[in-house]
Amino acid sequence: MESVNSRTQRNFTVEPALFGMWVAIGSIVMMFAAFTSAYVVRQAQGNWLEFRLPEWFFLSTVIILLSSLCIHLSYKEFLKGNTANYRNLYILTFVLGLGFVITQYLGWNAMHLSGVELTGNPAGSFVYVISGVHVLHVLGGMAALMVGLLKAFILPHRVTAKRVTRFRMMAHYWHFVDVLWIYLLLFFMFQ
Repeated sequence: MESVNSRTQRNFTVEPALFGMWVAIGSIVMMFAAFTSAYVVRQAQGNWLEFRLPEWFFLSTVIILLSSLCIHLSYKEFLKGNTANYRNLYILTFVLGLGFVITQYLGWNAMHLSGVELTGNPAGSFVYVISGVHVLHVLGGMAALMVGLLKAFILPHRVTAKRVTRFRMMAHYWHFVDVLWIYLLLFFMFQ
């Protein structure tokens, strides 16, 4: 007779690569927690410029949400064996990621044009730095997306355990940067 512990252990196994990625994501979460904590502490010291976030940041939010949906749908199509759909949705995920980066840049440019400088008031500096570090993480994800795209078009479409794990890692990371941006936007809006 099988023991309860062995059944429980078997049901809750996690791929080591996926677990490692989540550990790395944990460190990224801690870094952004430190950034937002520093923001709150510095804001309490006074001399804080109140300004409206550029509309570009709200557009970029829609774009990253759509990209997250696209990678989810791409993964589902990959599992079903629908090669064309999975590839097209993967490409769209990458293009929308690029759109997110561009709209972030346009948001920074709009801040600059409205007089909110990187080296000016700490309020603006924090928004530039925090959103900029987030964009760096998105760019890292886009590099991984590019590798995935190359494999999607070079290798024959086969659903193997290794490819499923890699795709899941990419999708989880992409959803993470999506959720992280939403948190940061809400933080900037209501802090």
